[in-house]
Amino acid sequence: MGIPTARKAAKPAVRKSLLKRKEALVFYVLISPWLLHLILLDAGPMLASLYFSLTEWNMLKPPQWTGLSNYAFALTEDPLFWKSLMITFGFAVLSVPLNLAAGLALALLLNISLPGNKLFRTIYYLPSQINGVAVMVMWIFVFNPELGLLNTFLGLFGIQGPGWIFEPDWALPSLVFMSLWSVGGGTIIWLAGLKGIPESLYESATLDGAGALKRFIYITLPLLTPTIFFNLVTGIIGALQKFGEAYVMTKGGPLNSTRFFNYHLYDYAFGKFEMGLASALAWLLFLIILALTLLVFSSSGRWVYYGGEKK
Repeated sequence: MGIPTARKAAKPAVRKSLLKRKEALVFYVLISPWLLHLILLDAGPMLASLYFSLTEWNMLKPPQWTGLSNYAFALTEDPLFWKSLMITFGFAVLSVPLNLAAGLALALLLNISLPGNKLFRTIYYLPSQINGVAVMVMWIFVFNPELGLLNTFLGLFGIQGPGWIFEPDWALPSLVFMSLWSVGGGTIIWLAGLKGIPESLYESATLDGAGALKRFIYITLPLLTPTIFFNLVTGIIGALQKFGEAYVMTKGGPLNSTRFFNYHLYDYAFGKFEMGLASALAWLLFLIILALTLLVFSSSGRWVYYGGEKK
């Protein structure tokens, strides 16, 4: 009687093992497009750029091995390396907090139950989906110091507007202001975070006499820290990779005031055909972004809360 019993017990185990194998096979089949994309279009080019960063290559002749000379040149001899890096950091320091605050404020307004609220959510979200060169060209006309929309509006109040992207002192702040164009994309994420906060918490706080400000400080902000964390990380990564605005709108000027690091990299790669040095710059930027991202992740345990507890 013992042997048949053991066989019966083994059958469910075999079936469970076969089911797991089938599930694993289906899983790998479903993610195979992503895996192919990762290997062929991400990992492959990244490894190639790492190799080229250790060579001197102008895309016309075979690459010549030079070791770490490109990195040494970038860090010690490149006259615009640190300037472009500081400009990029300056943009990130200004634009990331501004977009976080504006997105949260807009989400708080759109979270109020009013007639037509869904329409307003759509209206504020749409600009974030209209990006690219067309939007940048539109903003060139908006920033035009003589005929642009901004200075025309300021002129109605007797205010002489600045030169915006055409003046060194105003070019970078102008691009920071322009970054608010796509704030609606982050607003949707803020709104999702707000919807995840139980209404019962607000009701209890109201019964205890807490006003709107106290409810925001002691309920909304702590429970929004996962959303803040996500938007902060993606915001930093996006800000440090700015390129299109400098390429289309300012060409890094005037007087290199908007020479973002990515534009500096592009200039070496396709302006001067120093692809080896450009690859080294790309890897330096990658390491900087990685370090900042890890720094934010390491600090998250002190201020990010999930379900009322620290991460």
